[in-house]
Amino acid sequence: MCGVSTPAPAILSAITREVEDFVAAGGWDQPPQLFALVPTAHLLREQPDLVGQIDPDAALTPIAQEALTESDLGVALAGIMWPEAVHGCALAQEIVMLPPEAEADLPSDDVDPLGRIAASHPQAREARLVAAALRDGTVSCVMRVRSADGQTDEIIEHPELAPNLTTALLETLRD
Repeated sequence: MCGVSTPAPAILSAITREVEDFVAAGGWDQPPQLFALVPTAHLLREQPDLVGQIDPDAALTPIAQEALTESDLGVALAGIMWPEAVHGCALAQEIVMLPPEAEADLPSDDVDPLGRIAASHPQAREARLVAAALRDGTVSCVMRVRSADGQTDEIIEHPELAPNLTTALLETLRD
């Protein structure tokens, strides 16, 4: 990928953490944010004014996109098609997590109220999930679980944290 000897999973994992760090700097209670992942060499050729502002040795550079205008994330992602210069994408979104035993008690018929029910559940935990995908099928996920004390957030990283979301991101990259 991009003439770089580092394997795509390692590159994407580092970029996913970079995106999460960037979003985390803005604090909590943010809307979903979408990023294009563009080869840095291409970006510097197209926009030489960025020299000195971004790491020229990075294989890919995340570029924040305009806010998603569709409130339904699935609908918003279904309407996105990236140009060839974009080698991947990442999405950061805040979620509510419940332990499996608490999820089993939730009704399964209406998706919208589920978020409100989950958020008010006594075992609910807030988290920020960043999922990323490359055109070659490589995926990565990082999740920051908000701590109750506001001091020590837990970071979890695994490519299969959000398989439905990474599949949706991969679909945006199809030719």
